[in-house]
Amino acid sequence: MKASDLFVKALEAEDVEYVFGIPGEENLDLLDSLRNSNIELILTRHEQAAGFMAATYGRLTGKAGVCMSTLGPGATNLVTPAAYAQLGGMPIVMITGQKPVKKSKQGHFQIIDAVDMMRPITKFTRQLVSGNNIPARVREAFRMAEEERPGASHLELPEDVAAEQTDAHLLEISRVRRPTAEDKAIRFAIEMIEAAKSPLLLIGAAANRKLTSKMLREFIDKTGIPFFTTQMGKGVVDERDPLFMGNAALSANDFVHRAIEAADLIINVGHDVIEKPPFFMGKEGRKVIHVNFTSAAVDPVYFPQLEVVGDIANSIWRFKEGITTQSAWDFARFQTVKEHVEANILEGSDDDRFPVYPQRLVADVRKMMPSDGIIALDNGVYKIWFARNYKAHRPNTVLLDNALASMGAGLPSAMAARLVFPDKKVLAICGDGGFMMNSQEIETAVRLKMNLVVLILRDDAYGMIKWKQANMHFENYGLDYGNPDFVKYAEAYGASGHRVESAAEVVPILEKCLNDTGVHIIDVQVDYSENDRILNHEIKEKSALI
Repeated sequence: MKASDLFVKALEAEDVEYVFGIPGEENLDLLDSLRNSNIELILTRHEQAAGFMAATYGRLTGKAGVCMSTLGPGATNLVTPAAYAQLGGMPIVMITGQKPVKKSKQGHFQIIDAVDMMRPITKFTRQLVSGNNIPARVREAFRMAEEERPGASHLELPEDVAAEQTDAHLLEISRVRRPTAEDKAIRFAIEMIEAAKSPLLLIGAAANRKLTSKMLREFIDKTGIPFFTTQMGKGVVDERDPLFMGNAALSANDFVHRAIEAADLIINVGHDVIEKPPFFMGKEGRKVIHVNFTSAAVDPVYFPQLEVVGDIANSIWRFKEGITTQSAWDFARFQTVKEHVEANILEGSDDDRFPVYPQRLVADVRKMMPSDGIIALDNGVYKIWFARNYKAHRPNTVLLDNALASMGAGLPSAMAARLVFPDKKVLAICGDGGFMMNSQEIETAVRLKMNLVVLILRDDAYGMIKWKQANMHFENYGLDYGNPDFVKYAEAYGASGHRVESAAEVVPILEKCLNDTGVHIIDVQVDYSENDRILNHEIKEKSALI
């Protein structure tokens, strides 16, 4: 058969549902093969958005999301999503086109070495030089992308290779059981937990697996050990739990860090140094147990005393089964911290000022979103407010990136969540800066007849950097810009536009849009004027008094 037909059959064998992307002339054989497939092509308006959608599909399903582009500029536009998936631990397979490799067709027009370009930011990257290699290369790309720690794979399919004939056959997909941790490591960990005076559990991104979530729930219920999360660990365990100490949205000096300081043992489940860390190392006498699929990457901010390497869910289950001594633990300090965390989250949640106070906005969004509703956050200072103040009830209901921390991913991520979970409420939350980086995908959402709500938090500036600028005592300079009329902008794409004009309007407009069909764009002005005072000074001062 034609090599491109075999390639698509290999994708079908990997249970691929969607291919996100923008084809070019070098992809036309592949595009024609997709036409006769059950795989749905999601045509986007920018390759970056296609990559973000594929990565989020992988994050939500555990199966590699697939995206495609042409050669040259199409391939370079996938660099940011490749890094996004690689750092964020999201399985993705990228397919790029290339000019014929067996004879020159147009010299070096548009040709770059995409394989070498992708090498530093992928787990696997190869050029296909023969149709006979397709079954093995596709299988390996998916295996590498999905294997713990998940990440990015890349295949380059040249135009002449896609068009050639091949008699190669698909390879059978092998199923692999992850190895479990060594018995001595489990025993040492149990001994450290039982000997601790005030153990504390940290939940990070790699713990966001269904079985791990279940095992952590059972472990916490049996032991009563309090827990906190990183930003990408939100929702792995229900954050309404009385043992939840808060989210490490700030690296230091937040209320949750008073609990960290009181712990003599941190059980670190699924967090690594790729995600911006809370600083929990270094205190004399405090020990850290690293529990993850892979060994620890030692760093000045992370050097654990014990590593339990293997399937995380199995390790937590064995901890739970093995722990027998609990009477000596002292969690009184943690409960004091918890009381102050809860009181602080409520501050500002009913403030009526307009533009809207960020604490009020977070509280209103939480009121309107059901427990299984999904918010997809772009990158900006509001991400800190949502990480701190928005309690996630279930896994994967708060989609944010704290690894590459790229702007522009919020809207495409929400669109991917809508495809994976068509019956759930999905809300994209974007700053005006991040929204405009991929706002063209509103057309894609409208064309696909999605039910989707996009909340644009408008401050007419790059607010995160303005916050940092103020904290570093620089003058306000170079970060303000203008915006289109977002209501008219939405209507130009065939979406519905809404403008919030008072704090009291946020809830009714959100409620209306979340319960309606179609794509809705909500423009709400946000007051970030107190970010520096609160996040850099007030929180530090108040938490120090606990």
